[in-house]
This record gives sequence, structure tokens and C-alpha cells, in this order.
Amino acid sequence: MSERETQEHHGGPAEAPAHGIYNEDGSVSAHFLAHVGAAIADRDTLALREDVGSLHQSEIGDLLSALMPEQRRALVQLMGAEFDFTALTEVDEAIRLDIVESLPNAQIAQAVQQLDSDDAVYILEDLDPEDQDEILAQLPFTERVRLRRSLGYPEESAGRRMQTEFVAVPPFWTVGQTIDYMREDQNLPESFAQIFVIDPTFRLVGTVDLDRILRTKRAVKIEEIMRETRHAIPATMDQEEAARIFEQYDLLSAAVVDENERLVGVLTIDDVVDVITQEAEEDILRLGGVGDEELSDSVMAAGRSRVPWLMVNLVTAFLAASVISLFDATIEQVVALAVLMPIVAGMGGNAGSQTMTVTVRALATGDLDIYNAGRIIRREMGVGCLNGIIFAVLIGLVAGFWFQSEQIGGIIAAAMIINMFVAALAGILIPLLLDRLGADPAVASAVFVTAVTDVVGFFGFLGLATWWFGL
Repeated sequence: MSERETQEHHGGPAEAPAHGIYNEDGSVSAHFLAHVGAAIADRDTLALREDVGSLHQSEIGDLLSALMPEQRRALVQLMGAEFDFTALTEVDEAIRLDIVESLPNAQIAQAVQQLDSDDAVYILEDLDPEDQDEILAQLPFTERVRLRRSLGYPEESAGRRMQTEFVAVPPFWTVGQTIDYMREDQNLPESFAQIFVIDPTFRLVGTVDLDRILRTKRAVKIEEIMRETRHAIPATMDQEEAARIFEQYDLLSAAVVDENERLVGVLTIDDVVDVITQEAEEDILRLGGVGDEELSDSVMAAGRSRVPWLMVNLVTAFLAASVISLFDATIEQVVALAVLMPIVAGMGGNAGSQTMTVTVRALATGDLDIYNAGRIIRREMGVGCLNGIIFAVLIGLVAGFWFQSEQIGGIIAAAMIINMFVAALAGILIPLLLDRLGADPAVASAVFVTAVTDVVGFFGFLGLATWWFGL
């Protein structure tokens, strides 16, 4: 974390840019975009370094996202060594790759050396292995080994998100020795809140907060004031699970250890906030069946990400259509059924989506498990029955008055109760089943829940009508 980030994180005053780059709605202003675009067109490096170089990394990220692709590449090339590569962690993967692939590997290697290890990994992990090797080969040995180790951990794991810069001391050191070490060593991280205590084999034995160091006399040994490490995070742990630990225990930082309990890095709250945001965005996109699509993706890339689940949806739509075809004679005799049947299916689909969204989110946060699943299922069944009765009465009265037929009103009311109840069950049981089978419920649930509510809605409504009218 940079010094400026640390100031902002701890509530210190962040330097505002000399010029406002945002509109009232929070987007980059057209005036500022035009100003930067003109400087790029004129190749005015002095103006760019003055106006863009003073921005925070997140502001540069917003600017890059707003510029045209050729302008982004030109901006980075014109600014040269003055460009803050940390800004590339603030943009979509497609934009980051577009910029990085336009630069020579030697320039990237030079820039990576100025970054924190977690930011360097974030930029390198999307590159081809050949480019990674060429860039890493140009780094100092120690830095190269650290980055290779981080890149060796699974994607979206704590090991990929950790910083390898940290402060570690032996337990027999005194507070005075520790303070002198922190003052004199030039290779310490720019900011940190904890000191880790390790044994000769680099195994983690405890931690000491900086405020405890400052309040303790110099002659006291570290082992006397350290506390046993709690919530050490395995490097292979999924980043979402690690973020959940931070949330549960209100952590600002946590040690990351390898399979032998040796300290390999530290996970900090700024990275965890990014993880929480990223995972929430992924869940929302997957619920819509669009995978990992980003706004910067091309038309072809966006189309490819949406086609698979649209194909599945097409199959389920044909299934619903085949159910309707079973009752074509009934529909011919009672035309009102054709007008009303989309209402039953549509209401069931919306009710199922509501339950499914709550269930998928509860699974993602760990709030729903085998121990409370029965209680939650019973609750959703109750909600389904209650909503079914409410809307059955409402729609039954409207349909009966509309078509001047008490029978039509009664049939659609009964079908509504059935479908709302089934929708609630499908909305919770389908995500639970998919999760149990190892599939991602956020991706697959929506199509199957909609299919169930459509089929049951059409079959229930038309089947009841066929039985009642004796057709």
C-alpha cells in the first residue's frame, strides 16, 4: 500500500487534484477528457505529466477507462517513467492487457520494480507465460523469487493477493532492537500496522501491533508482549474465504502462511476490499448468466460469454412450449386461457428469482449451510404459500371480472398458489443442489429456476382448466 493510500485508509486527508476531473454524477468530465485528449494529440508530455501525474491511481484508472484505446496506449507511452503503473490495478482486465501488451517487456520490468508485490502480481498474472518469464528474468533475484512464488499459487487465492513485503523479527529481540531495526533498514515496506514474530525456520509464532511497540519500554523482549497469531491465512485459501475471515474478525491485516506454517506474506484490508467488490460483481454477473464479462470487452467477447446460457434457456423455452402444445385444444375452446397463462408463469418466475437471489447470496457468504438449510427451506415454503394466497385472491378477482367468469378466476387463483409455492421451493432447492454437486449456483440457477416455474405454471393452469371444463 502506498503512503497516500495509507493516509486515506486511516482517515487522513487525501490530496485533492488541483483540477476537478469528475462531473457531479461521478464520471470523468468531458472537459477534462478533451483537455487530456488534446495533450495526447499534441504529444505534450509536459502537460500530461503535470495534469495526469498528480492524480491518484484510482483517478488515473477512471481516466484510462474513459479514453479511447489508442489514447490510453499513447498516454502511457508519452508519460514514460512518470506513469503510475499501480493505476493498472484499477481498470478492467481487457484495458490492462491492451495497455501492457503495447509496451516493451523491458519497460514493464522497470515499472514492476517500483510496485508493491501484490500490485506487481496483479499485472503479471494476466500475461502469457513467455512474457512473464522475460519480465521476471530482468528483476533482481530476491524480487524475482518472491513474485514467482506468488504467481505459483492458484488464481484468486490468498497467495496471489498477498504482499511479500512485511516486517518479521525473532522473539528474543527487545523492543529497542526492533525499533532500531525499523529505523535503519531500507528494505521495509512503506507502511505496515503489524510486526510478525518468527522462529529460526521462519515459522510464524506471534504478532505485535505497532501501538504496543510504542507503549513498551525498550528493554522488554518481544516474546513478552507478542500475542499468539490468530486467523493466519493459508496461501492456498480462496480469496473470498479469506475476505470472509477479515469481515468476521474485523481484521486490518493477517499473516499468510504456506503448507509448513512458514510466513510468506501479509494480506491487508485494502486488498480485501478489492476482493469483496470483485466477488460481488462476479456474483451479480453470474446470476445474469454473463460470466466474467466486463464493460471494456469487445462485441465478440461479450457475445461469446452470453451464448452458452442463452442456448440452455432456448432448450428450456422449447420445453415450456411443448407443455403448452399439450393443451392446444383447451386453449382453442377457452381463448381467455391464452391471455392469462403468461401471468401465472411470469409471477412464478419473479418469485423464484427472488428466493434464488437470497439463497445464492447466503451460500456465497456462508450464512446458509447444512445446519440451517431445513429452517430456511420451511421459511421459503411459508413465504411462497403466503404470497401465493395474496396474489391468487387479487388475480382471481381481476380475471373473473375481466372475463365475466368465476370459473376462470378460480382456476387462475389455484394455479397461482401452486406455482408460487413451487417457485419458492425451486428458488432455494436448485441452488442448494447445484452447490452440493460442485457447480456454481450463481451461474446455473437462473435458467433452471425459470424453466421450472414456466413448466409448472403452464401445466398447472392449463391442466386445471382442462380438468375443470372437461375438455
